[in-house]
Amino acid sequence: MPDNAEVEIRRTLSHVQTTYVEGWQSVDRPTRLIAALAIIRNPWFGRGHVADLRPEIRSHGPVLGQVLTDIILEASGGQIEGYGKASLVGMGGEQEHGQALTHTLWFGNRYREAVSAKSYMVFANTRGGAGTSLVIPLMDKDDGSRRSHYQTIHLSIPDAPAEDEIVIALGASIGGHPNHRIGDRHADLKEMGHSLDNPAGV
Repeated sequence: MPDNAEVEIRRTLSHVQTTYVEGWQSVDRPTRLIAALAIIRNPWFGRGHVADLRPEIRSHGPVLGQVLTDIILEASGGQIEGYGKASLVGMGGEQEHGQALTHTLWFGNRYREAVSAKSYMVFANTRGGAGTSLVIPLMDKDDGSRRSHYQTIHLSIPDAPAEDEIVIALGASIGGHPNHRIGDRHADLKEMGHSLDNPAGV
């Protein structure tokens, strides 16, 4: 457990999925999806409405970011192409509590800098009881238009989160979606006559 008395990490978990066959076709380059999860005590549990979440954001963000990044790097060997993040708040907390701990540079920059990423990190935040599905969306860490790397890690923890817990997660991919064949946004924009610099046409 990290040497930080303010952060109570109750458990960490890692998940690795490798796909060899998809859609009746073998995968030339098997895709690996990796998730690192921390089950923590919700620092705002039982305190009612807390107006200023910043003290806990600053104390928890760097610790959780580093712990989960280390797990991802060890499991992947640093060969990360896609990345994302997620949170799942137990029913005794607010969805805002999970958002507070993931939508902050104190958390995300530990991962972003470790993998030299250029794109923003896609995310999902939800609230539920033990066994609720956790979805971690992924996107290419350098090119957000690269649809081959739009992927999702979908998992659940049978006994978490408890009402006073939050599950914080990072995700990674090595390789794109198995047997990808839908092209990318750049090709669509070119065919539609839109500017690559102004895809929305505004």
